[in-house]
Amino acid sequence: MTAAFSAADLDDLLAILIDAADVEILPRFDRLGAGDVSTKSGPLDLVTVADQAAERRIAAAVAERFPEAVFIGEESVAEDPARLGRLAEARLAIVVDPIDGTFNFATGLPLFGVMAAVVADGETVAGVILDPVTGSHMTALKGEGAILGHRDGRAARRLRVAAPLPVVEMHGCISWSYMPDPLRETVAARMPRLAAAYTYRCAAHEYRLAATGGCHVLAFGKIMPWDHLAGQLIHTEAGGFSAKFDGSPYRPTDLEGGLLLAPDEASWHALRESLFGG
Repeated sequence: MTAAFSAADLDDLLAILIDAADVEILPRFDRLGAGDVSTKSGPLDLVTVADQAAERRIAAAVAERFPEAVFIGEESVAEDPARLGRLAEARLAIVVDPIDGTFNFATGLPLFGVMAAVVADGETVAGVILDPVTGSHMTALKGEGAILGHRDGRAARRLRVAAPLPVVEMHGCISWSYMPDPLRETVAARMPRLAAAYTYRCAAHEYRLAATGGCHVLAFGKIMPWDHLAGQLIHTEAGGFSAKFDGSPYRPTDLEGGLLLAPDEASWHALRESLFGG
């Protein structure tokens, strides 16, 4: 266990996410009305009544179970951007994405997740990603590996990223559309150097794919903490290597600089050269 967050704490956090999924998210899936979906920063940046209700329920449960923690949720930050600044000074913070993959959720595609990360004194120490549809979940405590568990009684197993391969044989999820110009055009033109490049429009499932060994590479231009803290820790604990595009470590307070993930450090450098040109 970490000094700030134990395995029992992580189990309780997972239970909070499961409860919100069962009560607020799944009953609304594929049943949203015209007034239940709105936009935030643009036409593809959606929020639904399920996102908002789930975050409220998670926030209330977190306040009761972890009263010492600062709660930072995607939707609460959308309403009050200054809240995000509390992450830098928090002794303990819980960062939540109530529905990752809202576009998929809102359009009836069952490819979305619920994510939470625990940050202690500026370091990510725990993470959980829940798939509400299947009931499976990935969890990690810093230094203790990553686990794939299930609600249906199947045995849990330790996660391991894919073995490294030459770049031409690797494939994965490249979120190029959120990268700044001219990097956006460079990466889009260089993606054919991989065996395949694709996106699920859902970081939760993209991290699952990488952490279970189903793909080799993830690249993200937009790195809001609720989208990446849990997944990056899980990927690391599954044996992977990650860094910002310039090679510097990814920190919980980083909002720019992109994030590239690979099976190991050598693969990371090879992928960076191939996709970014050095």
